[in-house]
Amino acid sequence: MPDRTHEFGKYGARGVKGYEAVAHRLDALAGYIATPVTARRGLLARLHYLTRSEHALAAARSAGLTVTDRTLKAWLDGRRSPSKKNLERIETAYRTVRRHNVARYLLARLNREGRGTRVEIHPLNQSQVSRPRQRVVEFRTLNIRHWDRIVEAWANDNIQALDDAWVDQIVDLGSQWGQYEYVTNVGFAA
Repeated sequence: MPDRTHEFGKYGARGVKGYEAVAHRLDALAGYIATPVTARRGLLARLHYLTRSEHALAAARSAGLTVTDRTLKAWLDGRRSPSKKNLERIETAYRTVRRHNVARYLLARLNREGRGTRVEIHPLNQSQVSRPRQRVVEFRTLNIRHWDRIVEAWANDNIQALDDAWVDQIVDLGSQWGQYEYVTNVGFAA
């Protein structure tokens, strides 16, 4: 079994860790609000999402949004604007709450009652690597049947757990799984 890559990019290869590509794809499937939090419309959309129920507000508070109800009301009414630091907190709380809200739905869609989801793994970019140092790495597909650990780690924003869960899945590629630790893209649909 191959070891983890220690000096990635030494000869010019480009790519991202596989678990990062999976997290980006799950973020895309989560369907975040497209308008930035710095725009009034984006701010209001996030605040309405975080304050639409007591449960959502409690989740937002546990995710780091620690302002008073009076301040939240002033932001919603447009009487005051949040500071840059509070805008970051609002964005972080929104993404955290959104991830937890869609995790169960994504898990059911990805597991598909045990049938799993086909994942396309696009290999790293070796266009800047000199010919003698290039590896033969090809496009691969893999059917992942158990997404539980991957989605749970993504929802909790636990990078190490997500990396471990992703590696546990790609070992099914066989003895060459180490070649897919870094990739240009990981694609799947839910």
